[in-house]
Amino acid sequence: MSGISGLLGIDIGGTKVAVRVEGAGAEPYSAGFRWTPGADVGADITALADCLAVVRRHWPGPLRAAGVAMPATLDPEGRVTAWPNRPAWAGLGLAAELRGMLPGTAVAVADDGDLAALAEARAAGLTDVLYVGVGTGIGGGSVLGGELCPGPARGSFELGHVVVDRAGARCDCGRRGCVQSRASGPAILRRAAELRDAPVTYAELCEAWQRRLSWAVVAVDEACAALATAIVSAAELLHPEAVIVGGGFPSGLPGLTSLVSRHATRLSRPGHPAPPHQDARLGPLSSLDGALLLAHATCTSAEALEAVVRG
Repeated sequence: MSGISGLLGIDIGGTKVAVRVEGAGAEPYSAGFRWTPGADVGADITALADCLAVVRRHWPGPLRAAGVAMPATLDPEGRVTAWPNRPAWAGLGLAAELRGMLPGTAVAVADDGDLAALAEARAAGLTDVLYVGVGTGIGGGSVLGGELCPGPARGSFELGHVVVDRAGARCDCGRRGCVQSRASGPAILRRAAELRDAPVTYAELCEAWQRRLSWAVVAVDEACAALATAIVSAAELLHPEAVIVGGGFPSGLPGLTSLVSRHATRLSRPGHPAPPHQDARLGPLSSLDGALLLAHATCTSAEALEAVVRG
């Protein structure tokens, strides 16, 4: 196995990191960890470096390219300009840090929602999709004609920051009424706690949802209505073949996608039906699979450039 080169996918989330390396002729290798609550950015970077060191030891062949799915906003040089879930990362030169952890590996970083959309479109065999990921935040991505919209050079598809209620709750970004402030996993848990008048864990919400307890049903329903509002607005501009709903949070809430679809149908106007909604085929692995697609594209581009240089 020592001579097998690999492609690395890294999905950096608000609560955890998932990593997978693949290569022809070898079994894929997966790793990951959860961020330590309250840790500073130095500790976070050390934990990430330790995880990647384990991957490199397990995969002794070269890692040709790494694709990184990231929810934070980055500048063109790969420096974090904003990440509400981990504000201490602002100013961190993430791309440079990763290149230091992975010497000799081509590294590319892109928005996690965009990469999830690309992976889900490919899995569904569709060329025009709108992707919505419900997790620590609300991820969004659009694929039109098989390509990301608006495209990496122009920024990410920030569906989570579409305003659905100008007088609504304050979002992590500082603005009021973003769909993320109403429909992200933490927002749903906060609303459920208000209705129950007691703290609510994710496991408790999932159990209560399946038992159809009113506080859980109302909290999830309100979130789905907010999601549908953003989806219908985006669909008026994009006209996707399908809306794909994924992320880690819906996995314990069966029927969530159907509920979003029903709310979207109620918001549709004559002659313009809401697009069909479907569950993500890759589930919580959408962004990680997208990161591997980015690694493959990065590797292909690097090899093409090297061939040109060599003449």
